[in-house]
Amino acid sequence: MTITKTATLPVSPDEAFALITEPERLRRWMTVSAYVDLRAGGDYRWTVTPGHHVAGTVRELEPGRRVVLGWGWDGDDGLPVDASTVTITVEPADGGSLVTLVHEGLPADQVAGHDEGWTHFLERLEKVATTGDAGQDPWAWEPENLTPLVAAEAVLSAIQPILRSITDDDADRRTPCPELPVGPLVDHLVASMVGLGAMVGATIAEVEGSAEHRVSTAADESITAWRRADLDSTVQGPAGEMPASVGAALVSAEIVLHGWDLAQALGTTVEVSDEVVAYVAGLSEPILPMARGRAFADEVPAPADASPLDRFAAFAGRTALAAQPAGQS
Repeated sequence: MTITKTATLPVSPDEAFALITEPERLRRWMTVSAYVDLRAGGDYRWTVTPGHHVAGTVRELEPGRRVVLGWGWDGDDGLPVDASTVTITVEPADGGSLVTLVHEGLPADQVAGHDEGWTHFLERLEKVATTGDAGQDPWAWEPENLTPLVAAEAVLSAIQPILRSITDDDADRRTPCPELPVGPLVDHLVASMVGLGAMVGATIAEVEGSAEHRVSTAADESITAWRRADLDSTVQGPAGEMPASVGAALVSAEIVLHGWDLAQALGTTVEVSDEVVAYVAGLSEPILPMARGRAFADEVPAPADASPLDRFAAFAGRTALAAQPAGQS
């Protein structure tokens, strides 16, 4: 069965094509993370929402005009990887571009869900093309069936708006990590994702670009590597052998805590569900005390009206900063 959808965008065809093919732009409206080898025969892998991963092959490519993707869901026997076909065409239109999406080869029981999904995401595509920001995806807010790595994807989604707001002028702004202002803290978070990925055999090359692109790319590769790991095994950590389940828990804790640090520096907040925070905090409670004095400071009191994330940050030894005027560190 086939679904056909269209979206009219107030941007050039080249920009419209970039929005549907480039990872940094895809993350603004449709994906938490995205890998794309943009060539005929190349592979792609998108985390559409936490715990839901689409993958397949780039079957055809006309740069700037048309891309054909083999489409299916990792771990879904009803529509496995590469089992259906999505064709996206971009054409000039009055005032911008017309995007036409045709999804063919869907089993009957997959049509309603994909129809709803494409409607949702093409509305977000129109919004990002119009305003530059589609906002956080409500479908990523409270993932079903939380696991350590689904939680990591959820908190990555939550901190991406913070990362996108970082500019070069923010590099020296202080954070709750006394020796790590914003610029070095972003470097540290990227290095943490590289190191955590290495525990399960991943070689993650750091990329250049914005803070959001650097962190999202490294985190995606690390989470993907951990998703393939046996969490009942052991891995080699910085201080020696440790349960793999501990390493997996550290991925989500590192992302959300350093996201909180960066939000503090910028005078804003991380918008993340209490359910996800409670899950990550529960994973971390047996682990963090063992690393106090090294990776984490001693627990500090949390204000009576603290949010669950603020309480988790206090448990991890973080003290909230007073709001800083914009442009000061």
